[in-house]
Amino acid sequence: MNRKNIVLCGFMGCGKSTVGSLLSRKTGMSFIDLDSYIEKKENKSVSDIFADKGEEYFRKLEREASVELSKKSGLVIAAGGGTLTYKVNVDNLKKSGKIVLLDIPVEVVAARLKNDTTRPLLNRPDKGKVMKELYEKRLPIYKEAADIIVNAAQSPMQICMQIISMIS
Repeated sequence: MNRKNIVLCGFMGCGKSTVGSLLSRKTGMSFIDLDSYIEKKENKSVSDIFADKGEEYFRKLEREASVELSKKSGLVIAAGGGTLTYKVNVDNLKKSGKIVLLDIPVEVVAARLKNDTTRPLLNRPDKGKVMKELYEKRLPIYKEAADIIVNAAQSPMQICMQIISMIS
């Protein structure tokens, strides 16, 4: 069966990985977290890739991964927070899938990520300010890329069921 991919996008902390694994179980599609996919290929964490080779190198890996995954079908893909801020990745991932934005207020993100130290772009003293600026910059780009927008300030199961009803 040739099923279109479901590509989850949204700001870090919006629930892409949680909703993605739930969607995978509910639909029988395979779940791929793009950051984990890159980490396996590079044999190091995203934080280490950023530290060792910089953001530009990581974005190159993201582009390569989006090309590889766009050639497959039947996947639920959790895109990294910055993945779809690059039009080339949007174009690649749309070839074989629908992009679903998990839309969430920045205040909810801030509360969820308060004690998170795994996000390279937020590991700084002015974390709150940087997060808000990044959110405000990325949200319009996510909205433009999205085929479907879902309110992600609800339970992961509610989000999952809403996505299934919208893509069926």
